[in-house]
Amino acid sequence: MLTAFARAFQTPDLRKKLLFTLGIMVLFRIGAHVPVPGVSYENVQACMDEAKGAQGLFGLVNMFSGGALLQITIFALGIMPYITASIILQLLVVVIPRLEALKKEGQAGQAKITQYTRYLTVALAILQATGLVATARSGSLFQNCSVATQIIPDQSIFTTVVMVLTMTAGTGLIMWLGELITDRGIGNGMSILMFVSIAAGFPGALWAIKKQGKLADGWIEFGAVIVCGLAMVALVVFVEQAQRRIPVQYAKRMIGRRSYGGTSTYIPLKVNQAGVIPVIFASSLLYIPALIVQFSGSQAGWAQWIQAHFVKGDHPLYIATYFLLIVFFAFFYVAISFNPEEVADNMKKYGGFIPGIRAGRPTAEYLSYVLNRITWPGSLYLGLIALVPTVALILFNANQNFPFGGTSILIIVGVGLETVKQIESQLQQRHYEGFLR
Repeated sequence: MLTAFARAFQTPDLRKKLLFTLGIMVLFRIGAHVPVPGVSYENVQACMDEAKGAQGLFGLVNMFSGGALLQITIFALGIMPYITASIILQLLVVVIPRLEALKKEGQAGQAKITQYTRYLTVALAILQATGLVATARSGSLFQNCSVATQIIPDQSIFTTVVMVLTMTAGTGLIMWLGELITDRGIGNGMSILMFVSIAAGFPGALWAIKKQGKLADGWIEFGAVIVCGLAMVALVVFVEQAQRRIPVQYAKRMIGRRSYGGTSTYIPLKVNQAGVIPVIFASSLLYIPALIVQFSGSQAGWAQWIQAHFVKGDHPLYIATYFLLIVFFAFFYVAISFNPEEVADNMKKYGGFIPGIRAGRPTAEYLSYVLNRITWPGSLYLGLIALVPTVALILFNANQNFPFGGTSILIIVGVGLETVKQIESQLQQRHYEGFLR
């Protein structure tokens, strides 16, 4: 990987792309520290110091924003509205025939779906910004802070509207920055910004574990976390690269005097076909009961039961529910993102077949059978990786946003592997020697 980056910096046009991408990343991190107009920066920092890393219900969104959410900056919403909009559009493509037809139109249809994703992102940003401002005004953003209700001193309508518009504009700017990286940088812009947001919280979280440690002034706990993180990275790389290759043979066809086809290829089915989406779905769904209790302010029996079982995250019922939800959403997302009937029809249309399997419906049934078999280890792997923060919460007394948590490691490793592949492909294009030397 380091060799690929070194060779890329030696190539003039790739060096320009890498430097442009680094500049966008720096600009993105600067925006994550610029407060929104109307926010008391001193009171926010006081509440952050009193919280001491416990981010509560907003931990997932705060991680995706690179710590900007709890500081209420112009990039407070981060890339989360775009992620949510993209997931919603992916689900709607399966449900709405018009969107499914657009997807089949190729590049033009995909551009239209991307435009719909932008519109939905802006709408979600307005809703989330309004909710964040309301939460900050009520003092619920920092529950145990003495000055939580003074974060927004001026609670007039004009100030609220300005704050909502500023954070919505920040989300729009993030979308634009991501597209700039995709067009003029090294590509994969939104994923790179997500990578930057998550990686920005690693140093602080690691140092907090060192300060809380008791063995050898915290260095033993610090080293144990580093070793655990490296082992998790190795495991994630191994599983993310694992795939089941189904051989496909294309029959020869005579068109005029020329023969076409007769080639052999394969269908790569990844073990973790769903990626990090099931973990995000399960985490978001488990936040809903705690959010209802927080905003209702009820002290009834049901509210106390939810606070005891579904708030902190180390209760056995919470762990079991979280694990089962991840497994369920892994199968659900694979079922809507991979259509065996469509793949079988396309193979039959172009004269392809799986050796030993008849074309058409038997091929679709075989693909569905193989996909279900490999989704089981993939879903169990996702569930075990996602439970690492809970284990850290029990063993190291760390907060729920353990630096090497399942979601963060999956995203960072996935984006890192994809970025290295893109750089290597561009290097191969520029240094291709050809057949004749």
